Amino acid sequence: MKKLEDYVTTIPDFPEKGIMFRDITSVLQDADGLKLAIDTMQEQIKDLDFDIVVGPESRGFIFGMPIAYNLHKPFVLIRKKGKLPRETVEKTYDLEYGTATIEMHKDSIKPGQKVLIVDDLIATGGTTKAMIELIEELGGEVVGVSVVMELAGLEGRKKIGDYRLNSCIIYPGK
Repeated sequence: MKKLEDYVTTIPDFPEKGIMFRDITSVLQDADGLKLAIDTMQEQIKDLDFDIVVGPESRGFIFGMPIAYNLHKPFVLIRKKGKLPRETVEKTYDLEYGTATIEMHKDSIKPGQKVLIVDDLIATGGTTKAMIELIEELGGEVVGVSVVMELAGLEGRKKIGDYRLNSCIIYPGK
């Protein structure tokens, strides 16, 4: 039986020399790989009590939506600035070369709701930390973060602090 990491394609020196790019699209393009990813993520969160699944565009949508559907939970989108049609709240955060801004609808999280964040990857933790801050600004309580891959060498786990982080695959390097 194949392990989830067997479905991930590693591309050396992309997007620049010295980087080992972990391509999640090879997981998505294989029905067994996709099923294994979703099933593994769900298994890791089976003891979590949460009301809502939140996922950032675009790969958080891909992995978060089936989990929300399977567990009969609502799904909330986090998008890049300017993509949502109603009143939003936003968070700007630092990237390696510049900044980014994410948004969610102001009415998407109610005070006291327990939230699970689902994404494909945690690297430096900047996006995840910004999502946590955005959810907490709306009064939500982040009870966990679930990702397919963690690039442990970039120390994203440290940046998000004490929040429960479930990673299906942990790569030691960048």
